[in-house]
Amino acid sequence: PFVVVIDTVSPTALRRDGSALRLSALPPGIQNQPTELPDSLTDAAAIAANACEQLYANSGTTVRCRVDFDTSIGDETYTTLKSSTDFTQQFVSSLCLASIEGVMEWKQNGVMKLIQAKTELTEVREKLQQMGSNGDDDDDDDVDFGEYPGDAASTPTTAAADETEAKDDDTASEEANRLSAREAELLQLVANDGADPSFRWTGPTLRIYFPDEGSAALARRDWQSQVPPCVEFASCGGVQVSDNSGDAIIVFYCPRASEAEFVEEILYDIEAKRGEGLKMSVMVNPLLVDMGVTGFGMAGRRLRERLIDGLAPAYYLRTLPWGALTRVWPQLFTVWQEDEVAEGGYRMIKAMDRLPSNPEVEDIYDIENGDMNAPQEGMGFLNALGDFVNGMTKL
Repeated sequence: PFVVVIDTVSPTALRRDGSALRLSALPPGIQNQPTELPDSLTDAAAIAANACEQLYANSGTTVRCRVDFDTSIGDETYTTLKSSTDFTQQFVSSLCLASIEGVMEWKQNGVMKLIQAKTELTEVREKLQQMGSNGDDDDDDDVDFGEYPGDAASTPTTAAADETEAKDDDTASEEANRLSAREAELLQLVANDGADPSFRWTGPTLRIYFPDEGSAALARRDWQSQVPPCVEFASCGGVQVSDNSGDAIIVFYCPRASEAEFVEEILYDIEAKRGEGLKMSVMVNPLLVDMGVTGFGMAGRRLRERLIDGLAPAYYLRTLPWGALTRVWPQLFTVWQEDEVAEGGYRMIKAMDRLPSNPEVEDIYDIENGDMNAPQEGMGFLNALGDFVNGMTKL
């Protein structure tokens, strides 16, 4: 697998097996356009998923990419795994809708069922309310005055009327029970957003790998009703599934350095088995090189060369104490600063064609706010040396 970046692409293209790709042409010059900030977490997840799909569409073959999402602003109260759970859950759902064949139709069918269920639920409740009102009126008028002499002649007629009324009551009771049962079914359908719990997915799948079996088990419990039925859960280092023949996308969620060996093994195995059937592999917030595990020496460098350097950056979003840094493929990285008078509460202060280092980001902010002079032209080497020295002194 490899990444091929194409500057422009026609609206139609072919995969290696000859099947057509449904592409939307990239706007001319989009590589030089700045990246806007997302409106919400849901918007960010959808943008990231679309960027991954665009990467695959432009490569025409299996692609490895990464998505980086960090809104902790340095707060280490929660782990990266915990703080990015909501984003990853929505990202996985959006990626399924964008890239897994049949999921969009499943979603549309669910929406239609949801609309129909809400309409029918209103009708059922109106009928139940009407039946209850009629029953209350009848109960208020029922008064038993007992038997009086001379009423014997009317006894057969009264008995027949009572029998008819009893039958009517039984029929009404059965109808009420039927409507109540239907109301419960409709409420469950609405709670599931129109999805049928008994539905079994038989199409391509997206398999997401968690760092450990505990995290995967929690996701099976908490995510099952929140993601499309094509999503399968697994873990790095646990018992691996024997059948991954339907996997079209694999996602590694916050893989750590301690799982690097398992990630490589799983990735190479599925790529070999699935071939062109595997559209993409996505790593969300990967941290595969760590001083305490792999070190930054030869082992770390080789791991980076084998696994990390080949990842195409599809989406990047990191919040800062005073703003944010973002980028969506294939556009520019942009640095944003909070500004109450700007539209949306942020204004862009810098656009770059590469990911700036942490010292560079702070320098951009200081220069923008007059706390630092912009570097002079021709001083690039000295500025870079200064950044290196400053970075080393902060370690």
